[in-house]
Order: sequence, then C-alpha cells, then structure tokens
Amino acid sequence: MVADKTLKFRVTDAVIVAILFVVAFSCFLPLWYTLCLSLSAKASAAAGLVGLWPVGFNVVSYGQIMGDLKFFQAFWNSVVRVVLGTSISVVLTVMAAYPLSKGPREFPLGRPLMWILVFTMLFNGGLVPWYMTIRSYGLINNMWALVLGSSLGGFNVILVVNFIRNLPKELEEAAVVDGAGPWYTLVRIVVPVSVPVIATITLLTAVYHWNEFFQGLVLMSKSSNYPLQTYIQQMVMVIGSANLTEDQYKKLNEMSNQTLNAAKIFIAMIPVLLVYPFLQRYFINGITLGSVKE
Repeated sequence: MVADKTLKFRVTDAVIVAILFVVAFSCFLPLWYTLCLSLSAKASAAAGLVGLWPVGFNVVSYGQIMGDLKFFQAFWNSVVRVVLGTSISVVLTVMAAYPLSKGPREFPLGRPLMWILVFTMLFNGGLVPWYMTIRSYGLINNMWALVLGSSLGGFNVILVVNFIRNLPKELEEAAVVDGAGPWYTLVRIVVPVSVPVIATITLLTAVYHWNEFFQGLVLMSKSSNYPLQTYIQQMVMVIGSANLTEDQYKKLNEMSNQTLNAAKIFIAMIPVLLVYPFLQRYFINGITLGSVKE
C-alpha cells in the first residue's frame, strides 16, 4: 500500500515537472529565437531560415545599435521613467494602503474609499478625457505625464492592504503603547516587515513602466522624448541611397530591419531579465500573502 502510494506520488511529481518544463521552455523559446534572429544574416532572416541557432552569424545589428543615438536616448528616457515612476508609485501605494487597512472604528472612510478604488479598476473615463486631463496640466511632451498618470494602481493598493491586515496586531499595539504616532509606526514598524509585498509592487510597477509604449506614443509628439518601448514600436530603419561609403553599403547588405529590430528588442528585455531573479522570492511571498484576506 505504501509502495503504491509512493509510486503514485512519483508519477504525479514527474507529470508536474514535465508540465513545468514545457511551460518554461515555451517562455524561453521566444527570447532565444529573438537572440538568434538578431545574430543572423539578412538573407537568412528574410527567407525564414532562422530556427534555434543563428544562420550566417554576425553582430552587425548590434554594431549599428551602438551608433544609434536615438536608441540610447530612448533607453535613458525609459530608465528615468522607471526610477521616477516606480519610486513615486511605491510611496503613494504604501501611504494609501496603510489607512485603508484599518477597521471602521479607526478609519470610517476606509470602506467607501476602497469601493471607489475598486470601481476605478473596473471602469475608466476613456482615452479622450484622459488625454484632455493630461493636456490641461501642460504635461504633453513631458516625462511627468508618463510618471504621474499611473502613479497609483488599484491592484497594488489592494495587495498591500491585504498584506498589512495579515500582520500581527501586537506590532502596532506595542508601538502605540510606546508612544509612536501613525507616521512613526508606518515608517519604522509596518514598512520593514512589509518588504515582500513592497518588493512585489516595485517589480510590477517597474516592469509596467519599462514595457508600456502607448502613453509615450500618445503623449509625446517628439521622438526624442519617446521611451524605449515606444521607440521600438515606431522604429523604421531609413537609409538613404546617396552619400553612403563602401563600408556602409557592406553593412546594409548584411543587415535588415528584421535583424536590427530583433537586436533592439532583445537589448530592451535584458534589464527585466537581470532584475527579476533578485526579486523573485519577494514576488512570490508578496503575491501569496497579500492576496488572501482574513
């Protein structure tokens, strides 16, 4: 009986591992294909011959990117957007979530405000009112339009609210007995023990700002103000036929829009791929603990 039970568990584990392997491979395959495409020759990419390995290996596309000042300007715009947007969003989210985590006696307006927050997750005013609001504040072609317009997300607030509600009440009670006020309790007690959920919303917000392209497309009329994803979405390699040197003709024959764009997309993915492993354990804890309400 024990042997049968053990065999059943082993088979179940093997099936789960196989499924996870297939899912992981399906997530990894597009990244690998993009890299292979960016390292392939122009003719091979155009003919669809690139598979799981570069065909006609070359790094001409990456060399072209190194000389593309607009790409690096867009990259820097995205870095600034991620740093400002994530910092402001995390601070506002924690400040909003702390009072909303209190009961009706401590914060009577908590429940109505929470319903308003949930309503904003289900319905919005539409694209035109949103654009007119941003324009009325004079933020067109301004980095703050990309930062302030999405600085407080309802999902992140609810995630932090549920996490704080699951913290031991004795922590805040001890702080109150020692004479701590709300701000001291938030900064010195609640925030340090809420590192998992704060890391989670930090990752979610940073990835959102890094990957979002539509706001930059609508709110920025100058290409020099484009964030990276907007630049990639709009990029078209235009090379005139006149005044090209022999070396430039040679590079043009080895490179295509397809390989160049693949190289830019792969470079744009690198920051997220580098950051995520360091925040993964916090991400899992923050999602699981902040998604369950007592």
